[in-house]
Amino acid sequence: MNPPVNPPVNPPVMTPAARRKPRRRLPLAAVVGITVVAFWLLMAVIGPYIAPYDVGGETGDDVFAAMSLQHPLGTDYLGRDMLSRILHGAPYTIGVALAAVLVASASGTALALCAAARGGWFDAIVSRVVDTMMSIPHKLLALIIVAGFGTSVPLLIVIAGVGYMPGAYRIARSLAVNVQAMDYVQAARARGEGLAYITLFEMLPNMFRPVLADFGLRFLFIVLLLSGLSFLGLGIQPPHADWGSLVRENIIGLSEGAPALIMPAIAIATLTVGVNMAIDSLSGRKRRGSEA
Repeated sequence: MNPPVNPPVNPPVMTPAARRKPRRRLPLAAVVGITVVAFWLLMAVIGPYIAPYDVGGETGDDVFAAMSLQHPLGTDYLGRDMLSRILHGAPYTIGVALAAVLVASASGTALALCAAARGGWFDAIVSRVVDTMMSIPHKLLALIIVAGFGTSVPLLIVIAGVGYMPGAYRIARSLAVNVQAMDYVQAARARGEGLAYITLFEMLPNMFRPVLADFGLRFLFIVLLLSGLSFLGLGIQPPHADWGSLVRENIIGLSEGAPALIMPAIAIATLTVGVNMAIDSLSGRKRRGSEA
């Protein structure tokens, strides 16, 4: 007698809903942080064009006025509209910091990739020079350069970019040293690929997310550095102003609790907190992805 033949088992039919992969939703903190950063980036672009008054236009004799329909954020020590002053200051606070962090991160990462890929004496010399630069405090270096050459927007970009380049170099080099020891990089070397190909197409894509997180942190450091210089009177000069200089010039309204002093500080705080929340969410998603 032939053994019974088991009937074929039909594979389970998957519905379209089951085939659909679950989407990873951004946490609320990330949404809030990205929204705040996007808002201030937009204001840095269109702020001066939608400001109700000119940057230096005096609107009346009512100094340190409270919030009103005519002046939603009050007036400063000369009776100027603070909403207009903050909108005109956004390109200087955000734009100068963004340009400086691009200089710092791009130059530091490029130098780190070359040093890690070449190794040997080139890596040793570059690392020792960068260590020497890191031993100089950023604000002290900025004060010395401003005292010797004066202040201007290009000089502020160079000061902040050069000051924070060593930190970007150290982070990128530590990542590059680990990446260049991977099998795919060694395979590219064995194929005879050049240094430019290895650094740009093999190493950089695999260290992009940590470098991007470091980019955001350095942006915060540079915003605070430039705000501190402006508070000391060494940053953006009148009639233009960034948010740090707005705090400095309205410091006499501290005893009155004037909105002219509080609002620029709130603008700086919301920008820094928003960038921090966005960076934390980026790092968290990276960790979850690696655990999965």
